[in-house]
Amino acid sequence: MRRGARAAAAAGAAPLEAGGGWRARARPVPGGGRYPAGDFCSRCGLCDTYYVAQVGEACAFLGPGMARAEALEERVHGRVRDAASDERHFGVFQERFAAAMAPPVDGAQWTGTVTSVAIAALESGLVEAVVCVQSHPDDPLRPMPAIARTREEVLASRGVKPSLSPSLEVLAEVEAQGIRRLLFIGVGCQVIALRSVEHHLRAAGLEELYVMGTFCADNGHAEGLQKFLRETSSDPATVVGYEFMQDYRVHLKHSTGQYEKIPYFCLDANTLSEGVIAPSCASCFDYVNGLADLVVGYMAVPYMGVPMTAHPTIVHVRNRRGAELLEPVRARMVEAPLEDSGDRKPFVLETLLSDDRAALGRVQAPAPLPVGEALATVLEKVGPKGLEFARYSIDYHSLRSALKVKREFSEKHAGQHIPAYAAATFAEYDKGGALSERVQWSSWAEEEAAQTAKRRRRLEAALAALSSAGEFRRYALLLLTVAVLLGAIAFGATN
Repeated sequence: MRRGARAAAAAGAAPLEAGGGWRARARPVPGGGRYPAGDFCSRCGLCDTYYVAQVGEACAFLGPGMARAEALEERVHGRVRDAASDERHFGVFQERFAAAMAPPVDGAQWTGTVTSVAIAALESGLVEAVVCVQSHPDDPLRPMPAIARTREEVLASRGVKPSLSPSLEVLAEVEAQGIRRLLFIGVGCQVIALRSVEHHLRAAGLEELYVMGTFCADNGHAEGLQKFLRETSSDPATVVGYEFMQDYRVHLKHSTGQYEKIPYFCLDANTLSEGVIAPSCASCFDYVNGLADLVVGYMAVPYMGVPMTAHPTIVHVRNRRGAELLEPVRARMVEAPLEDSGDRKPFVLETLLSDDRAALGRVQAPAPLPVGEALATVLEKVGPKGLEFARYSIDYHSLRSALKVKREFSEKHAGQHIPAYAAATFAEYDKGGALSERVQWSSWAEEEAAQTAKRRRRLEAALAALSSAGEFRRYALLLLTVAVLLGAIAFGATN
C-alpha cells in the first residue's frame, strides 16, 4: 500500500476514541515536509501517520532519545541489563548462539533465519500478520514496508535493504485492519519508537506484540547508499547486498551470485565520510536492538570462508517471546561454536581516530589494493575475533556517535540522549581526557593547531626542566664546596 493509501487508512481508523481523540487531531508530516527531529530524523515512519502526535514520547532522537531504550528494558524484558556482564555491550539476553538455517532460504542475504521465523510465526498461528520490509519493484535495495499475511508476502521481504525505512508508517493500517497478534521486524530506532507507543496500540485492540530485530549500523538515505556502492564496487548496479565481514573486507554480493571483496583499508574515508551515513545513524546507540525479543545478525561470528548464503549468524534470545518465536524453527538450525579472542581496545581507538580525522577534513589516501589485502590478512589472524570483534564494532560505533552528539547537540540534549552504558564506554576510553578534547574540534585545522600547541608546550616544559637542572648544578657545586670547607674546619677543630 502506498503512502497516500496509508494516509487514507489512517484517516479512516482515526475515530478509535470518543470524539476522535488525539488520532483525529493529529496531522501527519506531509510529503516533503520537515520532520520533528530535523536532520537527525531516521525516517522511521512514525510521523507519517497520526502517531506523529506521540513523537515527543517516542522519538529516538528527541528529548531522552536513545536513552529511552535503557528506560524501557525492564518493562519489555522483565529486568534491566547487567552492566557488569556482557549485557553491557549486547543488551539483555537469556541465550545466544551462532547458527545457519539448513537448508538455507533461497534468495536470502544470509541463510534466512529472519524469514524462516516470520513464516513459522504466521503459519503456526502465533501471529496474524508480520510487519516487514519488501523491496520496491524498481529497486531491490529500496525498502518498502508491508503488512504480510502469507508465506509469499514474507518471502517477498527476503534480503537486507541498507537504507532508512519508514516501517512504522503501517501502524495506522495495523489498527484499521483490527490486527490482534502482530510480529514487527525492524531496527533499533524503529523499535524504540514502537515500544514507546505500544500501550496506545494495545488500547486500540492489539493483544500481543512480538518484535524481531536485526543489528543495524551506518544506514543512510537512498542517495547515500548509491554513493557508497559507486565508490566501493566495480559494478554497483548489480549489488544486491553487502556486509563488513570479520576478514576486514567488505563483501558485496552481486545479482550474478558473485562476491566482490574490498579491504576496509582501501575504502576512501574522505569521500565516504560525507553524505553516506545518515546523521541519525551517526548518533545512534542501539546497534544491538536492545528492545527486540529476538535479534539476528552477523557481527559476532568469525568469517568462516563461505558465502553469506551459507554463513552462520548470531542469535540473541532476549525473553520469553523471543524463545516462542524461535522454537518452531530451532530444529532446522545448524549451530556453530561461538569464538571470543583478541583485544579490541587498540583497534577501537585506531579506527576511531582515523575515521574522526577524515570526518574533520584530514586528507588521507586509501591504501593501494595489495597493501590493503596484506593488512586485512594479517589483522584477520591477530585481531579480535568473534564476540570480541563485535565488542570492537559496538565500542567504535558508540564512541563515534558520542563524539558527534557531544559536538552537535546541546549539552543538555547530549546528556539526555546518551544511555548510561554508552557513557560508561566513553569514560573507559577517555583516559587523560583524550576523547573529551576531541569534542572541542570541528575541523582538522583545529586539531592540527591544538596538537602543535601541545607539542610546543611539551618542548617548552622540557627546556625549562633542562634550564632548572643547569641552575641546580651550578648552585649544587657551590653548596658542595662550602660543605667540604666546613667539614674540613670541623675536622681540624676536633684534632
